[in-house]
Amino acid sequence: MLNKFPLWKNLLVLFIVLFGALYALPNLYGEDHAVQISGTRGGEVTMDTLSQVERTLQQAGIPTRGMSYEGGQVLVRLESDDDQLAARELLVSELGNQYVVALNLAPATPSWLAGIGGEPLKLGLDLRGGVHFLMEVDMEEALNKMRESMLDTVRDRLRDARVRYTGVRAEGNDVVVTLRSAEDYQGALSELRNQFEGYETRTDSGANTITLVMTDQFLQETRANAIDQNITILRNRVDELGVAEPLIQRQGQDRIVVELPGIQDTARAKEILGATATLEFRFVDTDNDLQDAIAGRVPFGSRLFNVRGGGQQLLENRVILTGDHIVNANVGYDESNRPQVNITLDSAGGRLMTQATRGNVGRPMATVFIEFLATGETTDEGRIAFERVEEVVSVATIQAVLGSNFRITGVGSIQDAQNLALLLRAGALIAPIQIVEERTVGPSLGAENVRAGMTAIMAGFILVLFFMGIYYRKFGLVANLALLTNLVLIVGVMSMIPGATLTMPGMAGILLTVGMAVDANVIIFERIREELLAGRSPQQAISRGYENAFSTIADANITTLITALILFAVGTGSIKGFAVTLAIGIVTSMFTAIVGTRAIVNLAWGRQKRLTKLSI
Repeated sequence: MLNKFPLWKNLLVLFIVLFGALYALPNLYGEDHAVQISGTRGGEVTMDTLSQVERTLQQAGIPTRGMSYEGGQVLVRLESDDDQLAARELLVSELGNQYVVALNLAPATPSWLAGIGGEPLKLGLDLRGGVHFLMEVDMEEALNKMRESMLDTVRDRLRDARVRYTGVRAEGNDVVVTLRSAEDYQGALSELRNQFEGYETRTDSGANTITLVMTDQFLQETRANAIDQNITILRNRVDELGVAEPLIQRQGQDRIVVELPGIQDTARAKEILGATATLEFRFVDTDNDLQDAIAGRVPFGSRLFNVRGGGQQLLENRVILTGDHIVNANVGYDESNRPQVNITLDSAGGRLMTQATRGNVGRPMATVFIEFLATGETTDEGRIAFERVEEVVSVATIQAVLGSNFRITGVGSIQDAQNLALLLRAGALIAPIQIVEERTVGPSLGAENVRAGMTAIMAGFILVLFFMGIYYRKFGLVANLALLTNLVLIVGVMSMIPGATLTMPGMAGILLTVGMAVDANVIIFERIREELLAGRSPQQAISRGYENAFSTIADANITTLITALILFAVGTGSIKGFAVTLAIGIVTSMFTAIVGTRAIVNLAWGRQKRLTKLSI
């Protein structure tokens, strides 16, 4: 008998190996030290900005590897980290505060390889470096939001029941309702008593007051929910940024840890993660004069708002709709090819918008963008102080009754529109957060970890090669070639998978799979030896050796694969990194150890009709 694969199977093995090697190739090119320039609010990066950056660096004698303008940003590639730091300092002083100049690492993959989707393997925070944020949640603002909502709910319920009151106010976290008469007191009591979860009712019939007291348990739940919801929203925003394998977790009572490995745009990450943004839609007050209001004669029921880009606008106090009802937001272009944000509301928001606009077709409606910005100061309690910033970003005349889908225009540059859509799509934070600590894991520390991990992998790899080559002779060389192919395939597959990240535990997973791949070859070769000792011919020994070893290898690898999948499902952070490389390594090692080595053995010995001995 002869041992040989059909031509199609040999070609398939060759294709898989070459395909994996092709997508592992970008890792040989490394990354360039780079500086990325993006516009802040009011600033826009254009081709003129690129020309200005080029002139500035040439005059300072800082060499570059290239510059590019894409997506409203300028990317400058530099020769070394010293040139990178010098270029950043120079550009910060030259461009001013209208631009954000951030340090980055840019893949040096050739354009032809990048054109087919070739990207270098993503490295974790411990290998490549990245940013570690410690963020503090302003719990007081979260409680303020809840108090305002509670006050509005109580007022609406009393109005619907036609109960007259003289005041509904907040005292701490409690709500105090003062009624006009004893009759109103009794009516309010039937409407409010035991109607709100988390509140106890206290009464004072002599003063005609009802107090809704927040329980301690509800207060703790509110604080915990604020943290949990902010974590969920931050995770959505990180997903929008495209960061692979981020770490987002709670720390203590009111803090959140966010780690972004290998983030390409650290400035935008800080802007997006720290922003507490939402929208309000209000009618423009057209019954009163704007100039009188600017002069200090603001009419009752209206307020002056600043307009983004300059100027002021007089708007009614009544809010038509808030951003809490927004379920989707994406960027588009209007008839003049200017950026706009297309908004989709939930069913409740759609009803509110329809009700508000049905009788107001032809009236101007303003879109107010609200965010909380840190003032740099602290409160009396030692917490970060925030300033509420409200800006009118759009004023448009209602052309028809609006529903769940509409658009807002006049949002500035395309970058401003993208940021606004991202924030609204990912959700408004329940409470403002402030970055109280920022640590950057530099590329040098990451490079040391990479060297240490590669040293461990190569040391184990070389020892295995040495053992296999001596103990199994020519068959050992076949196994060594399969091991090398296995490493290439692991890197290629991980480079292709979106979100796959290599960490130090991931390197341990690769080293483990090297040992497992060798284990499979050892089982096969020992089976072949047993068949030879049993008097089988070399060709029969090869065939039966691979056939008899398959079930043993498959059982061992499948059980390990199941373990890796469980680790990935229930683990976090580094545990998932280990599980990913282990699972990929199991699949590739089974392919190289069983199919790959069989193809080589068949080509080397399987076609020899008069084969009398094997070098095993």
